[in-house]
Amino acid sequence: QVQLVESGGGLVQAGGSLRLSCAASGRAFRTYTMGWFRQAPGKEREFVCAINWSGGSTGYADSVKGRFTISRDNAKKTVLLQMNSLKPDDTAVYYCAASDTMAVETTPSGYTYWGQGTQVTVSS
Repeated sequence: QVQLVESGGGLVQAGGSLRLSCAASGRAFRTYTMGWFRQAPGKEREFVCAINWSGGSTGYADSVKGRFTISRDNAKKTVLLQMNSLKPDDTAVYYCAASDTMAVETTPSGYTYWGQGTQVTVSS
C-alpha cells in the first residue's frame, strides 16, 4: 500500500516556474515507477512524465520536454517535478501516481496509487 500527497501547486505567471513535490508512505516506495499526470477542466487525464524505480530512466510528454524535470529521492520517499517556462496550457490539476511496473509507464491505467492532486494555474 502506498499513500501519496502532492504539494507545491499555485498561481504563477506565464514563463515562471513551480516545483511540485509528492510525498509517499509505504515501505515499497523504492520499487515503484512514479509518474505525474494532469487533468484540465473538460479534458482527459494526460501523462506528463514518469521515472523508474532507480531514477535511471525517465519519460516525458512531448508538450513538456525541455521544460519539466522529474526526479526522485528514494531515501526521502519523495518525487519532484520541476516545471519551468510555464504556459497557460499547463494549467491543470497535477496528480502523482505509483505503478508497480518496472519500466516507465505512460498510461493512467498502469498506475495503482494516486494522490489527491494539486492545482497549477498559469496566467497569461
